[in-house]
Amino acid sequence: MSETVKQGHPKGLWVLFGTEMWERFNFYGMRAILTLFMVNSLLMKEADASLIYGGFLGLCYLTPMLGGFVADRFLGNRNCIMLGGLMMAVGQFLLFISATVFTSNIELAKILLWVALGIIIFGNGFFKPNISSMVGSLYPKQEKNKLDTAFTIFYMGINLGAFLGQLICPIVGDVKDAGGIRDIYAFKWGFLAAAIAMVLGTMVFYYLKNKYVVTPEGRPIGGLPSKNDASDFEDGESQKAVFSKNALIGAVVAFVGLGFLFHYAFGQNIIYAIIYASGLSLAGLIISDTSLTKIERDRILVIYIVAFFVIFFWAAFEQAGSSLTFIADNQTDRNFFGWNMPPSMVQIFNGLFVVMFAVPFSMLWDKLRANNREPISPFKQAIGLLLIAVSYFIIAHNVKDLGNNGLLAIKWLILLYLIQTCAELCLSPIGLSLVGKLSPKRFSSLLYGVFFLSNAAGYALAGTLGSIMPATGDKFNKAKELGIDLQAVLDKKIVPTKDQLALLDTNQISPTNPVFAGFEIHNLFEFFMVFVILCGIAAAILFALTPRLKKMMHGIN
Repeated sequence: MSETVKQGHPKGLWVLFGTEMWERFNFYGMRAILTLFMVNSLLMKEADASLIYGGFLGLCYLTPMLGGFVADRFLGNRNCIMLGGLMMAVGQFLLFISATVFTSNIELAKILLWVALGIIIFGNGFFKPNISSMVGSLYPKQEKNKLDTAFTIFYMGINLGAFLGQLICPIVGDVKDAGGIRDIYAFKWGFLAAAIAMVLGTMVFYYLKNKYVVTPEGRPIGGLPSKNDASDFEDGESQKAVFSKNALIGAVVAFVGLGFLFHYAFGQNIIYAIIYASGLSLAGLIISDTSLTKIERDRILVIYIVAFFVIFFWAAFEQAGSSLTFIADNQTDRNFFGWNMPPSMVQIFNGLFVVMFAVPFSMLWDKLRANNREPISPFKQAIGLLLIAVSYFIIAHNVKDLGNNGLLAIKWLILLYLIQTCAELCLSPIGLSLVGKLSPKRFSSLLYGVFFLSNAAGYALAGTLGSIMPATGDKFNKAKELGIDLQAVLDKKIVPTKDQLALLDTNQISPTNPVFAGFEIHNLFEFFMVFVILCGIAAAILFALTPRLKKMMHGIN
């Protein structure tokens, strides 16, 4: 089977596969332990850690807009990948230093955390859209129908790296003794492992790019934009974007106005407001390009519509690093065949399942295509949204009767990750492929940046939703130790004294239930049903829109 893949796909795909694999090791390995480090070593509240986590992920997918623009106009894909890889390695080393010095100087450790996250955010912005764009560029115009399969294979590289990162970084960085006491000094080794992985990924790309990441004729892919060849473009396709002065001014005004609207009218924090405003204003700027034909404009609108629905998928999926990790830590029986699995490692099943199922999914799409029965990309993505709603419905049903002290069996979290992996394979690589198929070349990297902005918006929403998780069993037990009946406080049957409120605050326990969209969230069942409703409604609408989107794609599936 591997021989068939080699014959069907250029060797450059495997170079990009390896580069992305090590980069995802770095990113997902760090992500697995980041919120636990903030809560246990830097003594932040879980709700604050969830918001920071969502903002960090959101900004990681906001900066690809900048990286895509710089690559398309100035530096090219290759240089941006090298720059981004080196920046992310530096950021991980700074996290290692933060996790080393926090015992002697917690304020310095927090400053280093912010600086490290900032560098990783910009590094990811240069790296991510450009490596995805290069996958699409490997295939000549007559072979674009291979892109769903190519991106599914590429996605296996992403998740092989995620699996390794989520395995190794928690093993060395999330350590508990036999009594369940966490070693808060071990996080640094997880961050160091992530840094080493990023250096490896950058070296793989540096040494192999000139030999393998080339066109069938041997010309380098992703070089300086000034050296683009006319043969790379569709017949009659404009080679440069044409933005009027009024369109550029309008985009800036829209960005500022929308930013104020999201921040002040909708109560979003500054980072989330910037993410949402950037996505909408950039999308408007691209569609205003006067060189666009009607077909190009229709296809770009399909990317925008699909990107909107992707927001709800990632908002639900990215609970893995915040609320689902806290539940795994505090209210799950993590006994896995006699071994008490570290809570940050439970999400490893997602990467493992992607590695197991990516090739079967790519074979499924190939077989359906051969029989002219392959569904169009938006239909596949609607299936993904429906599956993630199903996964949360199952978990909601199983936490319904846990009470304050019951433990969720780890098998239900494993099942959740299995279903969500199938959802992810229907949605994420297919979305990347869709952008590659529908984008005019002059906007290729930039439209990947726009598409990743939908991920950014999803992650921002994930942070907001993660912060509305109600109290888990550990909070009730801790309050009981302090002599406080937390359930009675939450039910407003007793009013806590000033001293009791101070005690709860010191122990990172909220005296009120969280509220979302005007509804009070009383328990984990109601919390998970939020995701069932959001993703279920989004899936139904996307299914209904599929026939219209097919027409707007003008012959591309």
